[in-house]
Amino acid sequence: MQKLGLNEIREKYLSFFESKGHLRLPSFSLVPENDASLLLINAGMAPLKPYFTGKQTPPKSRVTTCQKCIRTPDIERVGKTARHGTFFEMLGNFSFGDYFKHEATAWAWEFITKVLEVPVDKLWVTIYLDDDEAFDIWTKEVGVDPSRIVRMGKEDNFWEIGTGPCGPCSEIYFDRGPEAGCGSPDCKLGCDCDRFVEFWNLVFTQFDKDEAGNYNKLAKPNIDTGMGLERIACIMQGVDNLFEVDTVRNIMLKISELAGVDYKTDPKTDVSLRVVTDHIRSTVFLVSDGVTPSNEGRGYVLRRLLRRGARHGKLLGIKEKFLYKIADTVIEESKEAYPVLAEKADYIKTVIKQEEERFDKTIDSGLGILETYINELKAENKTVLSGENAFKLYDTYGFPIDLTLEILSEHGLDADIEAFEAEMKKQRERSREDRGNMENAGWDEDVFARLKGITTEFIGYNQTACDAKVLAMAIDGVEASEAKAGDNVVIVTDKTVFYGESGGQIGDTGLMSGAAEIEVTDTKKAADGKFLHHAVVKSGAVKTGDILTLTIDTERRMSISRNHSATHLLQRALRDTLGTHVHQAGSYVTDERLRFDFSHFSTITAEELKKIEADVNNAVLAALDIEIAETDIESAKKLGAMALFGEKYGEVVRVVKMGDYSTELCGGCHLKNTSGVGLFKILSESGVAAGVRRIEAITGRGVLDYIAKNDELIDTTAGILKTSKTELANKAGAVMAEIKELQRQIDSAKSAMANSLTDDLIKDALVINDTKVITAKLDNSDADDLRKLGDSLKDKEDDLLVVLAGIKDGKAVLVSMATDKAIAKGIHAGNVIREVAKTAGGGGGGKPASAQAGAKDLDKIDDALAIVKDLIK
Repeated sequence: MQKLGLNEIREKYLSFFESKGHLRLPSFSLVPENDASLLLINAGMAPLKPYFTGKQTPPKSRVTTCQKCIRTPDIERVGKTARHGTFFEMLGNFSFGDYFKHEATAWAWEFITKVLEVPVDKLWVTIYLDDDEAFDIWTKEVGVDPSRIVRMGKEDNFWEIGTGPCGPCSEIYFDRGPEAGCGSPDCKLGCDCDRFVEFWNLVFTQFDKDEAGNYNKLAKPNIDTGMGLERIACIMQGVDNLFEVDTVRNIMLKISELAGVDYKTDPKTDVSLRVVTDHIRSTVFLVSDGVTPSNEGRGYVLRRLLRRGARHGKLLGIKEKFLYKIADTVIEESKEAYPVLAEKADYIKTVIKQEEERFDKTIDSGLGILETYINELKAENKTVLSGENAFKLYDTYGFPIDLTLEILSEHGLDADIEAFEAEMKKQRERSREDRGNMENAGWDEDVFARLKGITTEFIGYNQTACDAKVLAMAIDGVEASEAKAGDNVVIVTDKTVFYGESGGQIGDTGLMSGAAEIEVTDTKKAADGKFLHHAVVKSGAVKTGDILTLTIDTERRMSISRNHSATHLLQRALRDTLGTHVHQAGSYVTDERLRFDFSHFSTITAEELKKIEADVNNAVLAALDIEIAETDIESAKKLGAMALFGEKYGEVVRVVKMGDYSTELCGGCHLKNTSGVGLFKILSESGVAAGVRRIEAITGRGVLDYIAKNDELIDTTAGILKTSKTELANKAGAVMAEIKELQRQIDSAKSAMANSLTDDLIKDALVINDTKVITAKLDNSDADDLRKLGDSLKDKEDDLLVVLAGIKDGKAVLVSMATDKAIAKGIHAGNVIREVAKTAGGGGGGKPASAQAGAKDLDKIDDALAIVKDLIK
């Protein structure tokens, strides 16, 4: 048996199945596409689900992948055991109605025994209890000894998720020998000890389970296999767990070097080393796929991983920010299989470093607060932290609840999770949308997805009208054969010129005409290639099978194309000005404007925005030809084409080239020449998430409208100021100077009046036990005015209590202030104001020296001030 590195095993596997006619696909993003059932990809087959359901056509009937996956349900166990991890890679070979059990079993055995050279006497096979077909194939065709095949029940060897495709499975185990077992004479396959390791699962998807629970045979059964890369690497390298696999061990060694701590010398530091090692792997891959830290959804998963890793770094004695440094090792170990890691290395490290810096600002104070809570609980013989305090740690100090629970558990304590969730219910509803385990995913289908064999040919890149046949319709989600005047209907045709919303570009609108006049209000593109025309029948009636003439709103399409082409120019300008770390993080293109989200870590300066806008307009004025061609993905990459956010690319891709300025992969609608953009104007720049900025802009007619509105505003303003447009700035400056001078005069008058008032109030003050007590009610005064007056009085008297009431805009405010001498005698401004406010139906309080309150009953303000004398006495 060869001792192979993890990267070697991956390549051997993918190459082997390529030799068996499989198409090697790169790993899909960890962010699922068009799958609301998953927060993150957590299984090798998850991104391929549309192919298994028939919603999409696979690029080939035989596919092989190595899919990066993340699972976090057991995150609190990561580190505490050597078995658990959040990040893993899953090798898989898949058949979509092509080969079945015969080939799947034979090739699996060939790869294990011939390519990896695993001894046959170390292997065991399990099959589903009633799967005699699999037993015969394994024993009679593949040649496995019948005594090494074990039949197991539905719980272990039958794969299903609710209704839909399902089937028996066959698992392959490696026997690590009696020395790795539990020592029991009954130790055998199925024992919970570490002797028998399951490493490859072959799922034979041959049934379709209906609502009644019947298992109906599929006309074309599928194959779905999964082999954990880290698990087979453990076997091939003769190590006990994933943290000792070569690539993972190298990451841990780097952490050990920074911490000055060796693995397997102290159980406590071992936990922290494993946590940091696992979490930085997940972090690097999440960030490379565009996830940024936040308090919701995928961003919250990333934040939990990052902050848990940072905290365990501190437990290891690492005082500096360090995770971003470890990212270099993760990238180095995996860049051959995932070149995007090297391409985005600077970006990945910047995102990690910024989150470390955020956590650094809060963790010390947060840990101090939590330590106080823990000491209080112990002093009071309590074991549960209140939900309110747990929420404060989360909301104020950025402590993920998992981290709070982990630290509490180290002290034998817990937290009131129910109360915590009540405190942050709204945030949890946004952030915990993770329906990420596939038990609940189901195989959802809509009315059109159930219609097999129907697709729409899009011919709208180069033409604006065509005749098309109505293939299917739906009214209110129900399939219909006819739609009449007044009906809101969704229509599927055999071909269309209407662009279906996708890739961030809004769908087309327009008309369908024939036996009926139909207004198309929107167009969507379904995952399986159908174009869904959302429409209203204006007159007549339309039936399935009718031929209609489809015509798009060409003016609207042209506006959309201007904005879409401008997004490509904008991305190039952003990278030129801000740096190559800029990558698209989302976009939305309509006929009115464009929105472009991108990775960047600071506010863009006014000068940078001017340059970006100028660069785009220069590219527009350069009148660059826009060339569009179709090619394979590898050729496109060699041309330097950038992939865009949210796009899923097949074997053939569409390259949009704008002179030598911009080359991107894109399936959207574009101009023939950049001059068609007309003009480009940035409307706003803002932050939308940690490390993600957004620019909104307009082009063409949008800019003309913008100029017209601004001209009108300038004319109106010039008229109000009684000046010309050319003198507007000078006039505005003169007016502001005049206002400033008038304000100075008002302030001076107010100051003089205040001094006079101050003197009058001191003269009329009561003296109680040598302390002067001043009360007053002032009209048209707010809290700020009262505080300024109070400060002036305190400046003139060193033994003073002042209580002031201000009334403005029908509202009353109370302010109380005391000097140090008065406080020394027992006077407390907060206590005084509380009692005064009660008399006027209000409430408030504060410190001994200064306090504030509100009052609801304005008629009782005088009564409230009158009690001050008695309070002091």
